[in-house]
Amino acid sequence: MHYNRPMLEPRKSIRYIEFDVSEDKAIESQTIVESPVSLTVNGEVWVSLMCTPVHLEALAVGFLFNEGVIDSMEDVADVRVCEHGDNVDIWLTREAEKPSRWTRTSGCSGGMTAVDSIQRPRSGWARSDFSLPVNQIARVVEMLFESQELYRETGGVHTSVLTDGERIIVAAEDIGRHNTLDKIAGLCLMRKIQPERRILITTGRISSEMLQKAVRFGANILISRTSPSSLSIELAEKWGITLIGYARRNRFNLYAGEERILRTPDDVKMPG
Repeated sequence: MHYNRPMLEPRKSIRYIEFDVSEDKAIESQTIVESPVSLTVNGEVWVSLMCTPVHLEALAVGFLFNEGVIDSMEDVADVRVCEHGDNVDIWLTREAEKPSRWTRTSGCSGGMTAVDSIQRPRSGWARSDFSLPVNQIARVVEMLFESQELYRETGGVHTSVLTDGERIIVAAEDIGRHNTLDKIAGLCLMRKIQPERRILITTGRISSEMLQKAVRFGANILISRTSPSSLSIELAEKWGITLIGYARRNRFNLYAGEERILRTPDDVKMPG
């Protein structure tokens, strides 16, 4: 497998003027980069993604995984980012049909999907059921804070983390919240990581397509620092996903799947 990684910067130096009631001053700072990156599959351009140009191979692989086009890296012959960093070429080991219609999803940088918004995606990995004590949610939130490297430098970027509840397994940042879940899926596939317990926590709002990506990934618990949509709550209840919103160190809102969240750690159900 060939990976070509041109030097791409996720941040850009900027200058702005800060005003307050008494004075104004020039500030030298950095901002997050947003770039259009096209995805070419078997020599045919499929879609253009607005994203932050880091982990582009993982973004492309994870996007195709979450769209149900591939199931593993065995379906991928080659992945490479072009010299200018504005296109990712993926060559598959078989033919693949380009979707006839793309739907622009909700949220910043408007993602694209060909998946039906209310259709349960086929799980790429088997789900292993487990439960968590209430106090462990606070540790998961801390993991999210620990992983926000680009956010601390630039602001204006989403972060998502895959964890087993005890440690950070994979983290990804991007201007698009949906891109972070694609990158996590891609990184796991490319690095051959398949944890038994899968919890996803994100800074982004949980919409239906975010929930679909979590299901495709085989995650039982999806946590957000902000709100879920009404449709994502309905689908989480229907598909048996534990959905948590407005997660903080000492509190959170539980919208679906309360059977997995336990009041005492003594009651934790481990995979078996």
